[in-house]
Amino acid sequence: QVKLEESGGGWVQAGDSLKLSCVGTGLMPSRRTMGWFRQAPGKDREFVAAISRNGGDTYYADSIRGRFTISRTSGENTVFLQMDNMKPGDTAVYYCASSSMYLLSALVDSYDYWGQGTQVTVSS
Repeated sequence: QVKLEESGGGWVQAGDSLKLSCVGTGLMPSRRTMGWFRQAPGKDREFVAAISRNGGDTYYADSIRGRFTISRTSGENTVFLQMDNMKPGDTAVYYCASSSMYLLSALVDSYDYWGQGTQVTVSS
């Protein structure tokens, strides 16, 4: 059974940092790219970052580039999202996702497994 479980969400003030974690079970790490998405109230789910199967390549949304860093544990389906210099606009539910595609994608439909999400709130 495939399962993705996020953790690390919470409430922070603008300028603070937060690190999200996601553990995937039931998947073969060498065949899965991993990504993070987020969804704010009343908005569509949007791409945040993605990382390749071996962790050597990453892809970021323009809105968070330079502030967020995606990483993964080698050989495992554990992925992290380090969020620095956070802004109120980063407030959203953050979702971990997994894809069988080799190329990194920002499209929701490219990912076939999703976690339940973790709430991140940034106050000004």
